[in-house]
Amino acid sequence: MKKTILILFLALASIGMKAQTQLPKVYDEKADPIAQIDQAVAKAAKGKKHVIVQLGGNWCIWCLRFADFITKDADIKATIDKNYEYIHVNIPRRGTPQYEAAAPLQKRLDNAGRFGYPVLVVLSPKGKVLHIQDSSFLESGNSYDKGKVLRFLKNWTPEAVR
Repeated sequence: MKKTILILFLALASIGMKAQTQLPKVYDEKADPIAQIDQAVAKAAKGKKHVIVQLGGNWCIWCLRFADFITKDADIKATIDKNYEYIHVNIPRRGTPQYEAAAPLQKRLDNAGRFGYPVLVVLSPKGKVLHIQDSSFLESGNSYDKGKVLRFLKNWTPEAVR
């Protein structure tokens, strides 16, 4: 019985790892996150857009799923392209020394990681945190819900927030 459970556990873990490795890795683990945000804010200011920071990591299957989801839907992609500078900012796994070293990033984003990952942070063209979106409210099954994602995106456009 124990052997059967172990085999089942290993098979399920293998399937989960395979699914995660099939999705594109979108987080640059070597990038300076503060510099990434500053560059996106400067670009957003010129384009009169907001910034969305997708905070997470390549270690997070839901982070990779969301990144994949928003690039495959034409309506979502068009809404993002028109209204936002969208960046993926890496945060190390919780409980690691690297995570503790990311305290300045967490402070800059109003401790957005308290909601788990991925978490979406909407910034003004001046870099002010306008909204922190817990991505679990955008989920549906093992993916995300197009209607919920579009509603979130449309509610935080520069035009909507004026």
